[in-house]
Amino acid sequence: MIYGIIIISAYLLGSIPSGLIVGKAFYGVDIREHGSGNLGGTNTFRTLGVKAGMAVTISDILKGTLAAALPFFFGSDMHPLMAGVFAVVGHMYPLFAGFRGGKAVATSGGVLLAYVPLMFLIILGVFFLSLYTTKYVSLSSILAALASIIYALILWDIPLIIVVSILGFFVIYRHKANIRRIKDKTEPKIKWLGKNKMT
Repeated sequence: MIYGIIIISAYLLGSIPSGLIVGKAFYGVDIREHGSGNLGGTNTFRTLGVKAGMAVTISDILKGTLAAALPFFFGSDMHPLMAGVFAVVGHMYPLFAGFRGGKAVATSGGVLLAYVPLMFLIILGVFFLSLYTTKYVSLSSILAALASIIYALILWDIPLIIVVSILGFFVIYRHKANIRRIKDKTEPKIKWLGKNKMT
């Protein structure tokens, strides 16, 4: 019974459409009708700017962190990573936004923040180093996902290896169109971090 409550609660937390809420409440904009149509932080950055993008990204991270903490709040022996996975599913396929959500990067990071804070900081560093170097959010997200798998293997934490492998698959799969655009050199680069030579 408690497991079911945690799973449903985690999914509903993940389903909170931060991008949709911030866009409509503060800008009068439905970001699903702009840019990539994605509800995540990246499209929010592109559509509404840095402040909105940061607000959505932080909110999406906290969804994963709170979901992973639910077993503790309920006094359950459920593994926090299991609860976190359902928040990620909720973020990708949100009940409150027609099952059209984000790409799970920030929420996945939030799950790891709750379980292995140092790992979160390391993959965050990998993400921003790649972002500063390449200006591709999508590529940086994929590299961060791969870094999380490598780190989990170094720790040899079996539940962590399984979960980050699943989350990493989600992230890479959800970025398959971005990978094609990177190969075709049509993937847009960010313009708000460092110098961007791309017009």
